Amino acid sequence: MTRIPFVLVLALSLGCASRQQPSPPPAREWATTLHRDHPLVGRIWDVAAGRFVDESALRAAVVPARFVLIGERHDHPDHHRLQAELVRAKTAAGQRPALAFEMLDVTQQPAVDAALKARPEDVDGLAKAVDWANSGWPAFSLYAPVFTAGLQAHLPIVAANLPRARVRELVMKGPEALPSDLRSRLGLEAPVPEAEAKAVREELDRSHCGQLPQEMLEPMALAQRARDAMMADRLLETVPADGAVLITGNGHVRKDRAVPAHLERRAKDVSVLSVALLEVSPEALKPQDYADTTTLPYDYVWFTPAMPEDDPCKALRERNTKP
Repeated sequence: MTRIPFVLVLALSLGCASRQQPSPPPAREWATTLHRDHPLVGRIWDVAAGRFVDESALRAAVVPARFVLIGERHDHPDHHRLQAELVRAKTAAGQRPALAFEMLDVTQQPAVDAALKARPEDVDGLAKAVDWANSGWPAFSLYAPVFTAGLQAHLPIVAANLPRARVRELVMKGPEALPSDLRSRLGLEAPVPEAEAKAVREELDRSHCGQLPQEMLEPMALAQRARDAMMADRLLETVPADGAVLITGNGHVRKDRAVPAHLERRAKDVSVLSVALLEVSPEALKPQDYADTTTLPYDYVWFTPAMPEDDPCKALRERNTKP
């Protein structure tokens, strides 16, 4: 019987252990502090493979994808820094994808184009051109790293969202608020599977702290679907050969519905990569704990510290209890 040297046995065992337990993520300076010592902070979960991967693996996955959809919590500074890193992963590979934003609506595209034509790398000038300060979105300084990554590489900037006035019309009037050709292109007249419709209604109810009138859930679900469909439409209609990166909320990058589903419905065999940036919770210690169904609805999840916040339901409760 051949005896295997002890050193070789040790090396093999260490190799197996390293595959099962990947090394901790590299040290990173986080802007946020809440739950920074959580075991998932900084780690990246590959959903399909069911394992942790390092940052280089995620960057490598981003490069060949035609559409890269990167989620966020809108007011989270670390999320925007990570988004900028993934944009630079594309540009460092010699690509010039379009950089699309949920935070810009389609009526702002002329202002975007004019600002970039006058001063192609002027990030603050772009913010002024679209009147970001009065947009209702979090401070532009949070998003500046993402815009800077795009403008320094001279990427096309795409305003991807429906205007808020049009969203309000959808809620009040239904699909007829949109022109018939746009309704058809966005697929708003197609029936929605009941399981998906129910899940969206429940999500809207939770996100509004149970304070939303039940009769408003269906109209708001339609508006959500229309926004997802419009963002997909803008990616398909305006992107260059190198595809696009979409910056949006985590709910819009879900693969079971939202923008990825609309992209795949309209462009078969298109490569779509969905990356969610999720805050850790002290009660959730494993990646699967963050799934609201049987699996996480993304390709990758990058975990970050959390942002402190006041009770998000307090204002809604107070408004609904006023006489």
